[in-house]
Formats: sequence, structure tokens, C-alpha cells
Amino acid sequence: MSIKKINYKGILAGLVLLAIWQGVSLVTPSYLFPPLQEIGVDLFYIISNGETLQHALTTMARILVGLVISFLIGTLLGLIMGMEDSINDIVRPVLSFIQGVPALSWVVIAVIWFQQVELRIFFIILITALPNFSFQAFDSYKAISKDLREMMLVFRPRSNQMFRMLIFPSIIPDLFTAWKVNLGNSTRVAIVAELVGATVGVGYQLSSAQSLFDLPMALAWTLVLVIFVIVMQIVLGRFENSLLSWRPKAER
Repeated sequence: MSIKKINYKGILAGLVLLAIWQGVSLVTPSYLFPPLQEIGVDLFYIISNGETLQHALTTMARILVGLVISFLIGTLLGLIMGMEDSINDIVRPVLSFIQGVPALSWVVIAVIWFQQVELRIFFIILITALPNFSFQAFDSYKAISKDLREMMLVFRPRSNQMFRMLIFPSIIPDLFTAWKVNLGNSTRVAIVAELVGATVGVGYQLSSAQSLFDLPMALAWTLVLVIFVIVMQIVLGRFENSLLSWRPKAER
């Protein structure tokens, strides 16, 4: 990363927030605003201890597996909806209904339907992320220029060439947007799902910290999730820049 791309304003805003938190912690009880050093000690313990790190990695793996499967199924479904209006007329209302159900309701339904914790968490991530991937793929496919499509057909491309040279470049920007949105949403619903019945994962650890009224540990586990999301956003950004390097850069 070049020096020019460093967000100094963002770093400054973060430092100001940390300074405010530390200042407030000096004049309030530690169970309300624990000092930063206590949170830092717990965070270091989490990432340096094999047992606690396993909880964090388990949650991350659950989220990524659920998102990858949702992405594959949702993108394929969205493209099929875009190609076949009859399928779109049938599937779109179902996806809209699924998307309209609150995530907490899906957690309750999954707890009743599935006894196996891993299957329960996977189902919740899948059912909440899939509609967004499908709608993004559908909308971006439908937005492909008719003139560009007809120009491609003049050269009589094979199906794989049509997908590689026209469809894929057209839908990939919106799919990255869907990934970024679903990453945050899936992280939240995965934690809620882990609060119910799971014995491994960040959600379970947050529940344990809550039962002990250990706010520094709860905040440390929360920071683990924040770091995970930020790192994944950076990785997605790198992939996006690499795949979309052909796009002209906007002048600033």
C-alpha cells in the first residue's frame, strides 16, 4: 500500500475515539468503560492462546463457508432468473419473502428445525445471504447493454466466451458489493446463532463473558470480529482491484 493511499483522517478519528474512551474510563466504573489496557490484555490472550484462537477460527470458517456456498448458489440462481423470465416470475417472490423475514426469526426457525449446530449456523447464513447475491447477479445481468450484447453476438462467440468476455465483467462489480454487504450481515447472524446451543465459537465466548459480567473480554471478542471483517474487506478490495483493473480510474 502506498503512502498516498493511507487514510490519515480515518486513523486520526480512530485515535480520537480511543482517547475519549480512555478518558471516560478514568472517571467511570470499569464495568461501564474498562480501560484500553484491560481490553488489550484480553485481546492478546485470545490471539495468543490456542484454545481461544480456535473459537475465533471456527466462527470465521463458519462464516466463510456459508458465504461461499451462498455466493455460488445465489449467483447461479440470479443469472438463471435473468436469462429466463418465467423462472424469475416464480423465484423472485420467494426470494423477496425470504429476504423480508428478520434474521432473528430465521435463528428461531433453525433452532427448531435442526439439532446439529453446524447445520443450523450454515442454514442461517445461507438463507440470509443468498437473496442478496441472487438479486445483485440478476440486476447486473439485466443491466448489460443491449448494444454491447448484440455487438458480441456478431462475432458468434461460444457460450464460455460470452460469459468470460461480457457477462462476467458486467456482473462482478455488483457481486463484490454483495460480498461486502453480506460479510457484515453474516458475521452478525452467525454470532447470534452461536449464542443458541453452540459450545465453540465467538458467540459462545461472548455468552460466557456476559454471564461473568466480564466487559473487557466481551469487547476483546468483539474486536476480534471487527478485525476479521476489516481484513476480509481489504482482501475483497484487493481482489476487486485486480479483477477490475481494466476499468478507467476516476480523476480526483
